[in-house]
Amino acid sequence: MTIFSNPPVEVLRQMVVPPRTLAVVGLSPNPARPSHGVARAMQRFGFRIVPVRPGVAQVLGEPAYSRLEDLDQPVDIVVVFRAPDLIGPVVDACIARRDPWLWLQDGVVNVAEAERARAAGIQVVMDRCIWRDYVQWRT
Repeated sequence: MTIFSNPPVEVLRQMVVPPRTLAVVGLSPNPARPSHGVARAMQRFGFRIVPVRPGVAQVLGEPAYSRLEDLDQPVDIVVVFRAPDLIGPVVDACIARRDPWLWLQDGVVNVAEAERARAAGIQVVMDRCIWRDYVQWRT
């Protein structure tokens, strides 16, 4: 069994300060869902949110994209709120797009896919909450 470790906290902190552009895969339009609450909070902190969610035109006032591959713009961090067994296509898209960071939110653990992304040169964070970390590090 491979043990996965996230980058050091100093590296993670530098990644999210100052605010960046986040593509949020699985961003729900439902305010009761964790993805919505986290993205809304990050938006209020000054992050630009790019929703990636099929079947909706917009979320949080931003146009939504059906797939990560449909984005016509670079993003700093791809934040994922998807089931661990659905991460493969997200990693494929991140590799093809050459996204620099992949952040798998709390409970999203897929070591094989995280290692595959890392082997392609993508910095990977797994099983952490970007909002919770940002709140802790911004002061």
